[in-house]
Amino acid sequence: MSGSLARRTLSYLGFALVALYCLAPFYWMTVSAFRRPQDQFDNTIIPVRWSWENFSAVFSGDNGFGRALLNSLVVAGGTTVLTLLIGTVTAYALARLDFRFKNAVLGLIIATTMFPGISQLVPLLKLFTGIEWINTYQAMVVPSLGFALPLSVWLLTAFFRQLPFELEQAAMVDGCTRGQAFRKIIIPLAAPGVFTTAILTFIAAWNEFLIALSMVNKKEMQTATVAISKFTGVSGFDQPFGTQMAAGVIVTVPLIVVVLVFQRRIVAGLTAGGVK
Repeated sequence: MSGSLARRTLSYLGFALVALYCLAPFYWMTVSAFRRPQDQFDNTIIPVRWSWENFSAVFSGDNGFGRALLNSLVVAGGTTVLTLLIGTVTAYALARLDFRFKNAVLGLIIATTMFPGISQLVPLLKLFTGIEWINTYQAMVVPSLGFALPLSVWLLTAFFRQLPFELEQAAMVDGCTRGQAFRKIIIPLAAPGVFTTAILTFIAAWNEFLIALSMVNKKEMQTATVAISKFTGVSGFDQPFGTQMAAGVIVTVPLIVVVLVFQRRIVAGLTAGGVK
């Protein structure tokens, strides 16, 4: 009994340390966002006086943060939709079809993620300059697909392989075509995996910085992450630490809410079997 209690205590302690390590930066960002501008370099655990001035400053002046949030939503949403459309079909083909070198193809797809993103920026910048894609949404969406698609194909292929092929056979016996069985049977059952992939893709595209910084030089086209890095203070030369922290909270909170709201559904769906 004592050994079991010790193991349980160590497990809880480990969980607490991991949670503390992960949540401490977000806590400090939130606390810093609620400090008064004159107190932005204080090191107290909680603000001496709470203030909303930093949040007001985010949307004031010529920061253009409202438009930047809209740009981030368009880029992240477009990347997610295209990734799901292409990745779902590709993953289904890799999971269900038998052809030579299938495992090699899957390995090659995942191997593309090993290349550092910054190594692709120069050739992409030259290409997009030639076809006049600079300062456009597609200049940010297309490169993001190169990083999102391999992960989505890998995750969805593993998920489709867990679904029994007998489900599709039963649907085709009842008169469905292969495409109808895919749309009406497999996609609904794969919804938790697709949803999980969508969340991961959206978060990665929402937080992306290097591509957006390199492909856009017009202020009205920059995303939220780039806009935050270019915030200036009252004089234009001081560091708006509190304003940047407030903007970070605004950008991060929606993602946390989405994950927390759908967390139970995602976990339950991924652990459930294909036949119920």
